[in-house]
This record gives sequence, C-alpha cells and structure tokens, in this order.
Amino acid sequence: MRHEGIKAKPSPPASADAAKLLKDFLGHLANERRLSKNTVLNYERDIVALLALAADTPLDRLQIHELRRFVAQLHARGLDGRSLARMLSAWRGFYRYLARDHGYTHNPCVGLRAPKSKKILPQALSPDEAGRLMEIPAGDALATRDKAIFELFYSSGLRLSELTSLAPTDISFSDATVRVTGKGAKTRVVPVGSHALRAVQNWLKERAPLIKAGGDALFVSRSGMRLTPRAVQYRIKQWALKLGVNSNVHPHVLRHSFASHVLQSSGDLRAVQEMLGHVSISTTQIYTHLDFQYLAKVYDAAHPRAKKKS
Repeated sequence: MRHEGIKAKPSPPASADAAKLLKDFLGHLANERRLSKNTVLNYERDIVALLALAADTPLDRLQIHELRRFVAQLHARGLDGRSLARMLSAWRGFYRYLARDHGYTHNPCVGLRAPKSKKILPQALSPDEAGRLMEIPAGDALATRDKAIFELFYSSGLRLSELTSLAPTDISFSDATVRVTGKGAKTRVVPVGSHALRAVQNWLKERAPLIKAGGDALFVSRSGMRLTPRAVQYRIKQWALKLGVNSNVHPHVLRHSFASHVLQSSGDLRAVQEMLGHVSISTTQIYTHLDFQYLAKVYDAAHPRAKKKS
C-alpha cells in the first residue's frame, strides 16, 4: 500500500510513445536550450536513426551491447567516426533528458565511443586563389551582391548561416565590424576589412530598389527575398568556375581560408578562435596543422636539400 503524500517516480513509457518522447525532447532543445533550428534538425535526424535501429525494442530496455551493434551497422554503411560521435552525443543527450523528465534510470550510451576516423584537414585556398575569387567583374546588382558576400566571408570568417541571417544594421561602418549570431545563439563582433566594407556599401546601393517593405535581410535575391544558404553555395561554385579557381569552393572553404591566412600572418591562435566563434581552442588548433602544411610546402619547394634529385 502506498503511503499518502509520497509521490511515485514516473515509470518509463512504452515504446509506442517513442515518437512523442522525441517530439518533447526537440521542444526542450528549441525552447529551453534555445538551440538553432538546424541543430534541432540534426538532433532529430540522429535520434530517428536510433529509433529505426531499435525497431520494437523499448528505449528503456536497450543495452550497451545493442547500441554497440547499431554503431557497427552505421559504420558499415559508410558513416565515419566524426558522424558517429555526433550521433552518439545526440543519443546521450536524449537519454539524459529521458532520465530528467520521464523517469528513465539507465543510459546505455554511457561509455560508448565511436570508432576513430582518419583526420582530414579542412580545405583552404591559397592567398592567390582567394584573391582571384574576389575579382568579380562589375556588372549587374547580383554581381555586386556576390562580391560583397565573398569579401565578407573571406574578411571575417563567417559561417554560411551567420552570413545569410545578417541585417544591414549588423554592419558598423564606423567601427569596421560585423555583429553575428553564431552557434548556441551566441553573439560576437568581428572585424571587417576595408575591401569588404566597400563591397557591402556598393551592394547596399543596389539592394535598395530590390528590398521589399519591412524586409531586413542584408543579402536578398532579385525578387527581394532573403538569400538562402543553398543559393549562396550555388553562386560561389559558379563564380569559382568562371574565375578559374580550380578548387571545390564552398562557403566553408572561405572560412577556412580566412582562419589559415590570419594565423599564418599573426600566429595569434586565441584571436582566430574569438573571430571564428569557437568555444574550444582545440577546434581552432586544426589551423596550426594547415599552417604547418603550408610551411612544409614552401620548404619543399625552396630548400636545396629538400628538392628531389632528377
């Protein structure tokens, strides 16, 4: 017999409620943790994969050996260590939420690690390639807009989502800075170079006739709507082909190039970390490897004892 006044601990729901649990968790991420829409979608995709692998097994009955088998299956399908590590992180977070709000007492993800994957350095353009990509010839309003986009990417190391969410008021011409909202809704202020400021000023003149009433997007399409990330990716690839930059150029390549070139010139890892908006210095340290690659390439080409004998 249960004593009055003692609240029973809620028992875990049946597996039929897994979809509702997922919906509640996504609401928690969006409303309580204030994560971005893209981050919430990533969580959703990763947990849907878990539910598909679990099939009819209730979430509260999954064991570590079963999750280990799931990871092996995903690895066999071609997912690399980094993707699996992200997926496991989502699963762990889901189980922590279930323990906090739904009475779960067991987290089968604890102690589970993803297989290591080969470390791939991010691609970066050479300074000459980056300079060539900025040489968009004067033309119509869209060419002016694209030049401003490229200059801002390369000048300030912005993420694609950060750039497409900008408003004109985020650019301070007096301070030569841009205010961006990055991951986790964190705001930072980043310097903007003179070439980028001039390109943005030229674009604002062209933007005025295109913008719709009440529109606050800095970069808009011909129809006056906020430019989508996919449209920016497409324009960068098209201009790279036209300008003879023979690399797989995409927005993140310009961010990598910014970080690598600033680090090569200054050697200030902390400053680069702050400008990129990295939470951890270890994330920024990848660019020290890029810097070493660049130096090694110069050494191999210039040092008489490094050259191969013919």
